[in-house]
Amino acid sequence: MHIVVCIKQVPDSAQIRVHPVTNTIMRQGVPTIINPYDLFAVEEALRLRDQHGGAVTILTMGPPMAEESLRKAMTFGADRAVLLTDRFFAGSDTLATSYALASAIAKIGETFEPVDIVFTGKQTIDGDTAQVGPGIAKRLGLAQLTYVSRVAALDLAGGTIEVDRRAEGGVQALRTKLPCLITMLEGTNDIRRGSLPDALRAARAEIVVWSAEDAGIPDVAKCGLRGSPTVVKRVFAPSARAEKAAMVEPDGAATADALIDAMFTQRPRLEADLATLVRGF
Repeated sequence: MHIVVCIKQVPDSAQIRVHPVTNTIMRQGVPTIINPYDLFAVEEALRLRDQHGGAVTILTMGPPMAEESLRKAMTFGADRAVLLTDRFFAGSDTLATSYALASAIAKIGETFEPVDIVFTGKQTIDGDTAQVGPGIAKRLGLAQLTYVSRVAALDLAGGTIEVDRRAEGGVQALRTKLPCLITMLEGTNDIRRGSLPDALRAARAEIVVWSAEDAGIPDVAKCGLRGSPTVVKRVFAPSARAEKAAMVEPDGAATADALIDAMFTQRPRLEADLATLVRGF
């Protein structure tokens, strides 16, 4: 079994600031980390490999410095890492990113061994679009299982996988054929502590570095800014809410119904919003 996990090196969102004049994100001096949602995908892939055998390949697209995140992922026990880096990728939106990553995954399957499962996090903390995983699945013709909270069963002999997928109003139990792509939800597992042997191996490991040509990308015009129809008009920090919370002071004889009525009186739209929410379930 061969599993590919797509990760992304992102700025630490806890330390991101927005420039007050240009309204752009100030990245200077901001440390980078592995996208937190991707760590759940890494751990799930490693668990499946530990249970069923095989290999886990970590893939990322980014500048040369993204190698740090790949080595970090290898300290958890991943078998190999591939860095997709080229000036053609600069400024890629989700459409261009999924195109480049899908091409690289196909190349990984040809170079090493066929890919059975592709894992991603549900989204990234810098873009928050949740579009790259499904975009990869569409380009590779893979069944996509999004917002997965648990991998329930894997049958390599039968070529099937069963998962629990979180959906509005409940949980869906799904089964599909391999190969497939899975986007993992947060809180589904805890990333393991890397062992000393894995840390030493990661430090010495040779990261596979591919350019657009090495990855066999057929049309570089679909990468980077040229292949990105998305235009970001402005980045801004949310303004503080002027409306403050109101206290509902009950008297000694007030009942729960009376308190609810008082709350609805102070917030006329709240009752309608709640009724709409209940009808949605």
